[in-house]
Amino acid sequence: MKMETVEKGRLHREIYGWVQALVCSVLTVVLLFTFVIRLIGVSGHSMVPTLQDQDRLLVLSSLFCGEYRQGEIVIVAKSSFDSGRPIVKRVIATGGQVVDTDFASGSVFVDGQRLQEPYINELTFTEEGTVFPLTVPEGSLFVLGDNRNASTDSRDVRLGTVDIRCVIGRAVFLAFPGPDLETGRRDYGRIGRISGKEG
Repeated sequence: MKMETVEKGRLHREIYGWVQALVCSVLTVVLLFTFVIRLIGVSGHSMVPTLQDQDRLLVLSSLFCGEYRQGEIVIVAKSSFDSGRPIVKRVIATGGQVVDTDFASGSVFVDGQRLQEPYINELTFTEEGTVFPLTVPEGSLFVLGDNRNASTDSRDVRLGTVDIRCVIGRAVFLAFPGPDLETGRRDYGRIGRISGKEG
């Protein structure tokens, strides 16, 4: 009888340990996906060819991003633009930098240097109302889509430069691919880390 009681006690302690570990794991995942990492979907084709419509991205929260750098892909939500829905764009310039665009040649310049942009779908030919050259205010970002002529971005006066307080975070990982714009197929080989410069 004594042996049976000891065995029952050991079994209860084991079950309690497993339940405790499970609860801690679930809490950790919930906290991680609430404050550190978010899963955000791409809506539309403004980031083609780098990102496709319906791509699912892991986004590092702005609380843990530090300073944003040119070339990084960020998610912004500006309450005065598109009802505050999150949009995915690439950082072209940061506070204090001067952006200029030659719409005749399709070239973008930052601080007088023409950007080398292997990640874009096509050169930048569409004007959206922003007057260039433009000095990006401190604490703000100038963002563009990679699919330049099919993107609403900082060239549009309704969005303009984006205060960093409107940045949700930095895209760090492609978790699930959306269908390719041209083929309609999902390329699972695209799953992986999102590089700031290469796209």
